[in-house]
Amino acid sequence: MSAGRTLTVLVTGGSGPSGVATARALHDAGHRVFTVGSDGPRIGAAAAAAGSGVVPLVCDLASLADVRSLHATIIAEAGAVDGVVHLVGGWRGAKGITDQSDADWDFLERGAVTTLRNVTRVFYDELAASDTGRFAMVSSTAVGSPTAGGASYVAAKAAAEAWTLAVADGFRRGQSGSAGPGSARPVEQHSAAVIFVVKALVDAAMRAKSPERTFPGFTDVEELAAAAVGLFTSPASELNGRRLALSR
Repeated sequence: MSAGRTLTVLVTGGSGPSGVATARALHDAGHRVFTVGSDGPRIGAAAAAAGSGVVPLVCDLASLADVRSLHATIIAEAGAVDGVVHLVGGWRGAKGITDQSDADWDFLERGAVTTLRNVTRVFYDELAASDTGRFAMVSSTAVGSPTAGGASYVAAKAAAEAWTLAVADGFRRGQSGSAGPGSARPVEQHSAAVIFVVKALVDAAMRAKSPERTFPGFTDVEELAAAAVGLFTSPASELNGRRLALSR
């Protein structure tokens, strides 16, 4: 656990309300925060809204080469990365199975799966080496109850979840689960990969736009942000490989 130490945390998909809220909460908790988006002006504005010390960076996270360049930039400036909160996503739906389009699948696979694969592959070693390494993604309650109309969306989210659980297994095998013939001596679990599960996210602007709505079951972005901060003060052994429900 961080025990008050300043950590370096990367927030990917930082341009939206959840990214701003998460970057702000991490910054307010005393951490060094880099926030990443694909559009320069948008991520710049988001970083400014999150706090004067939040650093905006532009990257196409679906490009492995670009993510490697992002990694080099952050390491050159910060020296290490202790956490990644991955907020990249998007929604596409259809009426049923037969009208699930290839264009929608490509969009969802690129946003939900490819970006996550790239980020975890490139930053894995830093997260495994940190004494408070954390990776988190946001998934959906729909994974547990798929609908025909949401088939592509749920399939992409399920794939992202499976990859994240594999990351968690990698952390476990390299740390607390490393005992065995010829293995390194086990160490206390200090890195963790987790999945935040929500029905949907809501923010202040959405509430102001539709004051008559109650948004039942939705998770406020501020709650998500607080959960992200809490990852760094909770034992990795209690977090690694867990699906943490944030839905009401």
